[in-house]
This record gives sequence, C-alpha cells and structure tokens, in this order.
Amino acid sequence: MSAATTTDRDSMDFAKTKALFHLPDGVIYLDGNSLGPLPRSAAARVTKAVTEEWGEMLITGWNKAGWMAQPAALGDRIGRLIGAPNGSVVLGDTLSIKVYQALASALEMRPDRKVILSDSGNFPTDLYMAEGLIRSLAQGHELRVVAPEEVAANINDKVAATMLTEVDYRTGRLHDMVSLTAKAHAAGALAIWDLAHSAGALPVDLTAAKADFAVGCTYKYLNSGPGGPAFIYVAPAHADTVRPALSGWLGHEAPFAFDLDYRPGHGIERMRVGTPPVLQMAALDASMDIWDRADIQAVRLKSIELTELFIELVERDCPGLTLASPRDPANRGSQVSFHFAEGYAAMQALIARGVIGDFRAPDVMRFGFTPLYIDEEDVRGAVRILADVVRNDLWDRPEYKTRARVT
Repeated sequence: MSAATTTDRDSMDFAKTKALFHLPDGVIYLDGNSLGPLPRSAAARVTKAVTEEWGEMLITGWNKAGWMAQPAALGDRIGRLIGAPNGSVVLGDTLSIKVYQALASALEMRPDRKVILSDSGNFPTDLYMAEGLIRSLAQGHELRVVAPEEVAANINDKVAATMLTEVDYRTGRLHDMVSLTAKAHAAGALAIWDLAHSAGALPVDLTAAKADFAVGCTYKYLNSGPGGPAFIYVAPAHADTVRPALSGWLGHEAPFAFDLDYRPGHGIERMRVGTPPVLQMAALDASMDIWDRADIQAVRLKSIELTELFIELVERDCPGLTLASPRDPANRGSQVSFHFAEGYAAMQALIARGVIGDFRAPDVMRFGFTPLYIDEEDVRGAVRILADVVRNDLWDRPEYKTRARVT
C-alpha cells in the first residue's frame, strides 16, 4: 500500500465512529448493507422532533422547524457523498417511487426509442417498476435484461435508457459507471443509476460520470432507519426541462397557491411528490451528522481491508463456501457474498450465535462491511463463529430451515 493510500485510510478514527452507533452487546453486525444500525444520537433527535417540534409547534413546525426545507437540505448533504452539486438531490417517498420517476422522465426524453436496458443483477423492484411502467404506457417499450457483463455490448441506438444498480445487491459486483454512462451517451441513450448499495459505501461522482439520473435509499449505509426516505438526483442540465410523471402537490411550482392545474417546480424541487416523512428525516439528520465528518475515500479503503481479510479467513477456515463476489476489490462494493448449499439455515445459525448477515436466494450468504462500526476484531470473531457453524453442521436443525418472511 502506498504512503498516500495509508494516509487517506488513517484520516479517520474508526474507533471513535464505532462509538457513535448503538450496537447490541454480543452482536457482530454484518448487515448494514440491508439496514444500518441506530446512530446513538438518533433517538434523541427523533424525540426532539416528536416532543419539541410536533408536540409544541404543532402545524407551525413546517415553518418554524424547517420541515418543508428538509428534503432539499438533506439532499445536499447526501450529494456530497455521491458527487452531486447542491440543488440536484431531493429526498422523499420510497426508492421504488424514485425509480419510476427517473425512468418515466427518461423515456419521455427519448420518445423515438423503446428499449430499457438493465441487467440480471439489478434489484428486482427496479425491474418490476419498469415492467409496470411499460404496461401503463402501452407504447411498445421493451425491458431488455442481460447478464451484467453483457450490458456494454447491448447499448445501441434503440436504447432509450440504461437502468442499472451500480453495486449488485446479491454479489457486490461493481459496474463501471463512467464507462457505461459514456457508452450510453455515445449511443444517444440516457443513464439511470441506482445507488442503493453505493451511497455511503464507496466514492461516487455523478458529476464526473455525467449520469443523467440517480436514485438511492437512506436506510442502508446512511442509517436513517427502517422505511427511511429515498433520494433522487437529476443532472443540472435536465433539471429545468425534465417532466415528472408523478406530478405531486409538493412538486408544484407554488403548492400553496392551490392551483387546479399542475406547473412543475424549479429544478430538483419538481421531483418531490408527497408529504416528507418528518420523523424519519430527523433520524437521517442525526446520521448525516456522522457522515458530514466522514472521509468517504478513507471509508472505502478501510472497507477493502476488512473485506479482503474476511475472504482470506473464510476461504481458509470454512469448507464448502464458495466466493460469489468478485475477487478483485476494485470490482465489488462494500459487501462479500458466498455460495453455500445450506446458506439459509447456516445464516440462521449464525444469527443465533450473534453474527448477523443475511441470505439471498438461491444459496447466497451475504455480509456487509461498514468501517464506521465494523473493525478487524469483528471480522475475525465472525469467521470463528462461521467456521464453527459450517464445520460442525450447527445449521442442521429444523428451526434454522424454516423460512421467515424476511431473509
């Protein structure tokens, strides 16, 4: 490792950031790529929003507490992590809604093209939203799904938009945003990126990549809590001309004029739809206090160290597990996945022993590594328990084989 890289990595005190999160005693939490843990300050911040703002201010909190401005203010703070300029990111609604917004707007910008290009590593909800939109439009659009490594070869002059998740949710495979966006533009297509497993996990530069749209959630690496709001980015070049398919009240140019006809708001404000989730934004606000002080480059370098160590130890000590993630850390996000025939049961056995990861069908055991609260001791402890579970068939119990609704 070069001296410069070492300096970058050591620019953060991860022991201090770990102390900023509530982590239950006896638990090694390797599932922050699915739901981030609770920032210690979040409970007080949400309580303040409930008692001092909602409780004492009542409806005046929209102005006095700045509730109405929070989606844009928090969007700017997230923008710092994803290479987006101020005024190009806004929060609200769910990730599925934001996917729909971005895709519908992109298709309207390319009316002479009918192909939406995605890949089989995309999260299913993105594909479902595309399928539903195609049915509603009934204009002959096609969702073309190819293998991740075949995306570049399938970008052509029939593609209206590429719709890709930068980090594959199942394996952690990392797309090359810069090259694929450039290829889409060269073919006259638009590029939509889902950053659900990127924002807060690795450096993203939407401006440098010249992405047209990006969406993401905040309850994973950004720690806003279950059901936290999603965000959407629109490139400044499109912001004042793109038409939002979901023309909600809060995306209106003047919501409190109560016009009967819709006029889109200015810039990114037009991508707002419904009432912002004030209490959830309070939790995100607390988490962003941590992220405002974080160096995302240092986070990335440390996550590579942790994932490399994890792979090395699992392959040494855990027979039967086969690496599902790319071996080169430059080609994966901040998670590591392994194939294991009894992966679901083994994960339940792990969770019972205090190591929390998750399972993705058909046979993938998935582990997330967030240096803000995961360290080398956690990695070594997790592998010791995993090795015990696998070597001694501790997963082979009926209670571990019964599938729960959430895996």
